[in-house]
Amino acid sequence: MNATHLEQLRKLDFWSGPIEATELSGGITNVNYLVRDGDRKYVARLGSDIPEHQVMRFNELAASRAAHAAGISPAVRHFEPGVLILDYVESRTLAAENVQDQATLERIIPLVKACHRDIPRYLRGPILTFWVFHVVRDYAATLQDGGSSHISLLPELLACADRLEQASSPIDLVFGHNDLLPANFLDDGKRLWLIDWDYAGFNSPLFDLGGLASNNQLSEAQENWLLEAYFEQPVTAELLHRYSAMKCASLLRETMWSMVSEIHSDLAFDYAAYTAENLTGFRASYEIFLQS
Repeated sequence: MNATHLEQLRKLDFWSGPIEATELSGGITNVNYLVRDGDRKYVARLGSDIPEHQVMRFNELAASRAAHAAGISPAVRHFEPGVLILDYVESRTLAAENVQDQATLERIIPLVKACHRDIPRYLRGPILTFWVFHVVRDYAATLQDGGSSHISLLPELLACADRLEQASSPIDLVFGHNDLLPANFLDDGKRLWLIDWDYAGFNSPLFDLGGLASNNQLSEAQENWLLEAYFEQPVTAELLHRYSAMKCASLLRETMWSMVSEIHSDLAFDYAAYTAENLTGFRASYEIFLQS
């Protein structure tokens, strides 16, 4: 337990009495704590704006509140700069192998569709747009400015991004989660929850679907099922090509996110290994895209 974090939490006016806090594992953007306040449990997310990742806490707060109003995410109970307090849900965090289970996947698709369709009804105030190709170009500039060891790769990656952007159009605009890692799904035994809205914003639905597939190593058959279930119609070659482009873009963004984190993050995480893993996945996916 970080003493500075504990002191930060204890100073909040939100609590009804003395608290106990335990760090939650798994976060690679924020530091999260399970906080016990009497007989109540909460999750405390500690973190300021992260401009190099375009994470703005006003946006996360608005998305979190709207996601709760839409029945998708736990309630926000308190916010002040650097701290977000949410209800704790007794649940298990999903892993990739859980998402690969067809029965679980069939529960996930309605949740993703509800995110895309329902959250905008409850949003208030200014909200970001998450256009992955802008993010990639901004990451490239950040890596260049920061003297990254990956600078020599940037011309290749940016050329790929340009080709993928052209192939991804036209787009529909929905409100995306934009970070569908398995750990962002919770199963309480009765229903699924979707959490962590750091990167939320208006985007193509294909980005979330491609990210869901790549982050959880779905099979080609499952990807076809995913598209048919989401769009409720047979998959066309044109849709598959646009989807393949966005899936590649999702992997490219995750790769460059990790490259930037290598030089900017203070969290204890092996970003170099994560970069290498995602770069390999991106290149394999890009080869498939070129053949589609």
